[in-house]
Amino acid sequence: MHATPLIDRIDVPASTGRAVRVAAGQHVRIVDVEGSQVGDVFVVVPGADGSLEHHSASHTRGVTNRLFPAVGESFVTDRRRPVLTLVEDTSPGDHDMLIAACDPERYAALGAQVHRSCSQNLREALADVGIGFAGPAPQPINVFMRIPVDAKGDLSWLSARTAPGDAITFRAELDCVVVVSACPQDLIDVNGAGPTPLAIEIRAGEQS
Repeated sequence: MHATPLIDRIDVPASTGRAVRVAAGQHVRIVDVEGSQVGDVFVVVPGADGSLEHHSASHTRGVTNRLFPAVGESFVTDRRRPVLTLVEDTSPGDHDMLIAACDPERYAALGAQVHRSCSQNLREALADVGIGFAGPAPQPINVFMRIPVDAKGDLSWLSARTAPGDAITFRAELDCVVVVSACPQDLIDVNGAGPTPLAIEIRAGEQS
């Protein structure tokens, strides 16, 4: 797929999150700037009545009949509407839809009483664009995260295999807000040597 025209690029510093408003038809490209960095991706669709529809990993698995995403497949919301479609992937292709976003309780269990988390990043990023979010964090699309499942159903937590500049691209099917968290996990070896930045590129859709 040829790269579509760049509209904006937003840096996501290590261990933080950023929210971007995306129009239906536009592309969202998430770039691993330095390599080996997991990104938690959340999608919300604000309603005129103040409600917040959101991407749902569990509903998506029910639609695709897959544990992990593949190019050409769509992600759906908790109302079962397609919200993003995976259109290109230049990474090794490891993306998780099983693991919940990290939160303060997760880090407390690992022995860190004070630690940034993807759940915190989600709420802060949405607040930055004027959206309040008080409920539990939806299960994210964990791009670049390597959690293979063996024949017995056991999970392994492995370091991301991405190289600098690897990217995954989604097409928005609805007007939505996409939040990307450069996961701050440094107590389990999923982010290589430690958290590093990501970048979000907003691009125009395919030209007819």
